[in-house]
Amino acid sequence: MVDAIVTGAGGFLGSRLVRRLKEAGFDVLALDRVHGDISEEQVWQELPAARTLFHLAGRTFVPDSWTQGPSFTAANVLGTQHALNWCKRHKAKLVFASAYVYGVPDRLPIHESDPVRPNNPYALSKHLAEQLCEFAATHEQIPAVVLRLFNIYGAGQRPEFLIPTLLNQIRTKQEIQVLDLSPRRDYIFVEDVLSAFTKAMDVVEGYHCINIGSGMSYSVREIIDILQEAAGTDLPVVSSCTVRRNEIPDVRADITRARTVLGWRPEWDLPAGMRAMMKES
Repeated sequence: MVDAIVTGAGGFLGSRLVRRLKEAGFDVLALDRVHGDISEEQVWQELPAARTLFHLAGRTFVPDSWTQGPSFTAANVLGTQHALNWCKRHKAKLVFASAYVYGVPDRLPIHESDPVRPNNPYALSKHLAEQLCEFAATHEQIPAVVLRLFNIYGAGQRPEFLIPTLLNQIRTKQEIQVLDLSPRRDYIFVEDVLSAFTKAMDVVEGYHCINIGSGMSYSVREIIDILQEAAGTDLPVVSSCTVRRNEIPDVRADITRARTVLGWRPEWDLPAGMRAMMKES
């Protein structure tokens, strides 16, 4: 029996989690795409027993979810059901990487008990997976920790995401071009997210759904200013004033439950995380 299995181990977050766990002395099996499709039962049948399953594998890029809905459902919903079935067979704990699922919030900061209103197919698939986790924990006694990850950033993130896109423009362009400067998001540095995952290993029973964010929000304009200060640039900023489909004006996590259940709090503020990201990129 190994200590932990990490699915999605070849990804931005999964590869770092594998490294963090190994550095802490855990025996880890890294499962990535070369081992097969997580929506297929055979992949799970071939896995050994483990104490904890970190389930990070799945489809993640929101724009793709509008045109590739079936593959998001297969990976994020069916894949999670297979993960839970595996946990039941091996009496293992599940730590599941979920996402922002609240849609336009009624209030800020957003608490885990606030209404869930997925406003894109990706968020919907994650919320369906969360419901599978809650059902399994309640009716099949599978310990399950669902981490609702807000806007993660860090070196190695896909270039389509906002902060890598801005950083690339700062380094290669004469100006910075964006759609809209006003949307605000809760950005959380990848190193803080990894700490939340490792602390979730200590939760031994029941179902827990936990926000993982910084508890603060920043606009696109503020993100650009922080990045330019760190880079020592002063490029002009051009906005097309284009509002994205189903745009959410502001997002900020209530992280009280993360402190009480996991004993976790973010250690990196945004400017420090940005500087670290730029050094590693």
